[in-house]
Amino acid sequence: MSGSRPSKCVTIQRTLDGRLQVAGKKGFPHVIYARLWRWPDLHKNELKHINACQFAFDLKCDLVCVNPYHYERVISPAPPSRLVKDEFVHDLIQIEGEGQHHSERKVGGWDSGYGCNSTLPTVTHYRSKNYWEPPSMLQHNTMEQRIPSPIQRGLASPDHWCSIQYFELDHKVGETFKVLSKYREVTVDGYVNPSEPNRFCLGQLSNVHRTEASEKARLHVGQGVMLTLEGQGDVLLENKSQHPVFVQSQYLDKQSRRKPGDAVHKFFPGTHLKVFDLQECYETIMAKASIAQSAARAQALAVSGNNPEAAQAAVQIVGPKAINPENGQLTRDGMVQINAAANIGVDDLRRMCILRLSFVKGWGPDYHRINIKYTPCWIEIQLHRALQLLDDVLRRTQMYEAGQDH
Repeated sequence: MSGSRPSKCVTIQRTLDGRLQVAGKKGFPHVIYARLWRWPDLHKNELKHINACQFAFDLKCDLVCVNPYHYERVISPAPPSRLVKDEFVHDLIQIEGEGQHHSERKVGGWDSGYGCNSTLPTVTHYRSKNYWEPPSMLQHNTMEQRIPSPIQRGLASPDHWCSIQYFELDHKVGETFKVLSKYREVTVDGYVNPSEPNRFCLGQLSNVHRTEASEKARLHVGQGVMLTLEGQGDVLLENKSQHPVFVQSQYLDKQSRRKPGDAVHKFFPGTHLKVFDLQECYETIMAKASIAQSAARAQALAVSGNNPEAAQAAVQIVGPKAINPENGQLTRDGMVQINAAANIGVDDLRRMCILRLSFVKGWGPDYHRINIKYTPCWIEIQLHRALQLLDDVLRRTQMYEAGQDH
């Protein structure tokens, strides 16, 4: 099998967590075989399956194709150099294990992240595109055309630029920490000094429900992380501790070509990256709010029996597959997608204005902890400028009155 001519899928049974263990390390099966036969230095998320592959890893079938010639290697282009400070990129990183510490050179390893012997944010995953997407999300957004951006028209900035809440598992610990807008940087660390206006010390916080796992993880927070406000609302994050931190950021999801909320991004010690873009967040909120309004209108037309107009409205949102080409009527699948779009709620939009970060321990698809509430210690950062703009959009689009607040 050389790849010079078409070949069939070579499959194995998918494991419960989707990974295989080889020589004491876990990895994705298609990546293991691709490293063995084609690219020894392959990172785990640089593969994209070819169209002919019926059991590609991304398709989530019970069987997984491990034919190395059914995958293509795709490497992310280099981002603007200002996103990464070269002095924070290390060849050697500290890997934290259960009760042991050792150094490991991170080259094509099993676990990709930011700051690992590269100035590139690693593309964590590529997904096949099986949905119709309009040429521009904002093309049909008449609301965008008639409402000037609050960023441009000088909406007054809030007194505090962020609020930080600290959790251990699913328990909130201590009071919410608010950062005044005059402080452009804030540090969250594990020390016990009384918190300063722009320094949140977690070490001083007590919790009668604290577990042994939380106690151990708190010992490794150390110098923690520093958040930096840029412009009116962009945010950069620097990991100043000696251990990885794990970040949920829709901005990084987009940079990594992941579905929003589908990825957790690992920051190695010393990594300094942008994690939030205010203008991008605002434009996405406007687009989603407009889609929700259009979908609600299509729903109303369908319920009233006006199928032709409902189908026409559905095409603008879902695409041509929303209607039956034979009779021009709205299809069942089209109606399902319309209902999903109409159910975009305030909580969905609000999540775009929030960052979540766990110390030492990760969660998500690559870890046994499926939710951040299973990690021993973590923080939630609410970005006030973004929430202010969201409130402005909601008032103007009347989503509150339309019953979109779930």
